[in-house]
Amino acid sequence: MHIHILGICGTFMGGLAALAREAGHKVTGCDSGVYPPMSDQLRQLGIELIEGYSADQISLQPDMYVVGNVVSRKRLPDGSPKFPLMEAILDTGAAYTSGPQWLAEHVLQGRHVLAVAGTHGKTTTTSMLTWVLECAGLQPGFLVGGVPLDFGVSARLGSAKRPTNGPGPAGDEPLFVIEADEYDTAFFDKRSKFVHYRPRTAVLNNLEFDHADIFDDLAAIERQFHHLVRTVPATGRVVVNGLEESLTRVLSQGCWSEERTFGTAVSDFSADGDPSDFDVLLRDKKVAHLSWSLTGVHNQLNALAAIAAADHVGVSAQVACEALSRFQNVKRRMELRGTVDGIEVYDDFAHHPTAIRTTLDGLRRKLGSEARILAVFEPRSNTMKLGTMKSQLPWSLESANLAFCHTAGLDWDAAEALTPMGVGPGQRAQVAGNIDELIAQITAVARHGDHIVCMSNGGFGGIHAKLLEALATR
Repeated sequence: MHIHILGICGTFMGGLAALAREAGHKVTGCDSGVYPPMSDQLRQLGIELIEGYSADQISLQPDMYVVGNVVSRKRLPDGSPKFPLMEAILDTGAAYTSGPQWLAEHVLQGRHVLAVAGTHGKTTTTSMLTWVLECAGLQPGFLVGGVPLDFGVSARLGSAKRPTNGPGPAGDEPLFVIEADEYDTAFFDKRSKFVHYRPRTAVLNNLEFDHADIFDDLAAIERQFHHLVRTVPATGRVVVNGLEESLTRVLSQGCWSEERTFGTAVSDFSADGDPSDFDVLLRDKKVAHLSWSLTGVHNQLNALAAIAAADHVGVSAQVACEALSRFQNVKRRMELRGTVDGIEVYDDFAHHPTAIRTTLDGLRRKLGSEARILAVFEPRSNTMKLGTMKSQLPWSLESANLAFCHTAGLDWDAAEALTPMGVGPGQRAQVAGNIDELIAQITAVARHGDHIVCMSNGGFGGIHAKLLEALATR
């Protein structure tokens, strides 16, 4: 079939496009400000990209329009539609569906789906699990909201038949690992994306309040997570973080599948030792050991989640740990972008206060108390832009020696939110309304041996390259 994808450059929709192309479909797509890295990946696959959402794209007459959740019925100040193509689709009665729905019907059907949900660590844990299954010879398909360095692509179909039969009545079904996002599906389907995936193995990694633009409170998100739990069959497995009270509340609403916990001392799967070098315990008995390059308690928990999920399809903890010892992580997860004069500059996706804190805590644990950490961040997610979690910022930055906040586009006072840290030249925190000012603040204080962590869920104005250049020429 010919599908035309609206919002094709997002990580999810771009991954869907790659899967559809690999499956033999004709794929075209459009987006606003067609941008890399997804635009480069799609063009390499021979997928035609169109700039903008013009109504004349209706003349393409695809078999199906696949609509990303960036698309809405929003009107511009002059009253014209922001997405004219969507209006034309509705006016003409053309066939359309959401990305998750298309994926469920055309890719996931007939596969053993392993879905990884959670507020934090979805991309990393999905990548870990996929790598473990790959190293076990199971040739899984996958769709990840990032680019795992071990694969170099964000999505692939995988084997059409499972090379090695696993446990359970559907042991010969091919495997597919998917990052299961709780964000809504489309403007015409306000359910979370993950309710479409019908997983046989579901990982509930953690859960706290996020996406303040679509959820009123934590209870509303817990309700969506329980919708996911409801779709797991009795022969399936729900892997849940035993440390999270919110997930305990989710399961208390009902669970009809096998449960496996991780994280606490009394969990099924637990860890003993430093996050970079630890024993894996199954009900208090050592079953494997993992020594790897990743840091932080959050990554230790991510590893336990992946190990518990892989166990459900017959991969032992020992095999999983051997694979994880060689795991290269994901682009933009504490990715070293360069070193100048002994100053290391990292790129990290952290944008929620908890993610910022765990990222910085992990680096602090690795470096020790003497090293200097400079945290550079922009509150860019919809939740952070609304200022919902601004009071948590000083807490999230405790492990940093200095903090620099990019304030462009904020309707709230970042300097006021950071007041407990001390704000201004010579203080622990500084704010700047543009990238050039931010770079000037950083280069004025950065010194040999510093570790600068740039954190954003967007491109951050190319700050990494600009900062490295400024440090080299100062």
